[in-house]
Amino acid sequence: MSKFNDLINGDQPVLVDFHATWCGPCHTMAPVLEELKKEIGDKARIIKIDIDKNQAAAQRFNVRGVPTFILFKQGKQLWRQSGAMPKHILAQAIDKA
Repeated sequence: MSKFNDLINGDQPVLVDFHATWCGPCHTMAPVLEELKKEIGDKARIIKIDIDKNQAAAQRFNVRGVPTFILFKQGKQLWRQSGAMPKHILAQAIDKA
C-alpha cells in the first residue's frame, strides 16, 4: 500500500481503475484504458486495482461498484466516476488535472 500512496501523492496525475475479474464492464474498459495510456504518454499514470485482491484500498476510497475510476494528484481526489464510459471522458478528466 505504501507504493500506492507514493504514487497518488506525487505531482503526476494518477488515474486508478478499481476493477474486478468477474466484472463485464471492467473487461469492456480494459482496451479503452490501454488506448488512453498510449495517447496520454507520461502526462498521467493509469493503474489498476483489483478490489477482490485489495479490499482495504476499495474500502478506503469507498468503492461500492466496479469499475470505479478515481483521479488523484498530490494525494487529492480530483475526479471520480463509476461505470463504463467513453475514452474522451477519462481524457478530459486527466487534461483538467
